[in-house]
Amino acid sequence: MRLLASLRRVSDGVNHVAIVVCVACILFMLGISFTAFLYKLATGSTLSWTYSLARLFLPWIGFLSMTISLRYGEHVAMTLLVRSLPRLLLKVAAGLCLGVIALFALMLVWYGWVYFEGASQVYMVSDQIQIHSKFTAIVVPLSGLIILLHLVQGFDLLEHFIDDETMIEELIESNDTEERS
Repeated sequence: MRLLASLRRVSDGVNHVAIVVCVACILFMLGISFTAFLYKLATGSTLSWTYSLARLFLPWIGFLSMTISLRYGEHVAMTLLVRSLPRLLLKVAAGLCLGVIALFALMLVWYGWVYFEGASQVYMVSDQIQIHSKFTAIVVPLSGLIILLHLVQGFDLLEHFIDDETMIEELIESNDTEERS
């Protein structure tokens, strides 16, 4: 149990770091775009590199946001259907859901690593700014690892199963009563 509690703290810490990195990426994008806007106002011409540089942060924002939303239970779910299931099927559905999430995370790690290793291009943002494509490719397996780490949270990831405990308990009791009748 200590190991699980420690892993859950690590998961929470990694989630906090992911939030900070995601916010930093958004701020960098906004800063680059605002710089381009001010330059256009001041000179009347555009900076050719701003769009290319700003879009390199999009994969980081997208993939890290995915891990953050998973941690808070804000992922695609069929809550109404699941809530109407009997208790046993509710647990089975939760287990299947965690299994599918784990499979998705493993695929992100496996295929993302292959993608990262094969990334050989260099993005020519400008004559002076060149960024290797591995910068954007590494976020794919990294996000898979973060999702796998978050799985130590167990059913807490599936907030749609437990976010309104009284309603769920009422549904479970009513389903159990109907089954006995």
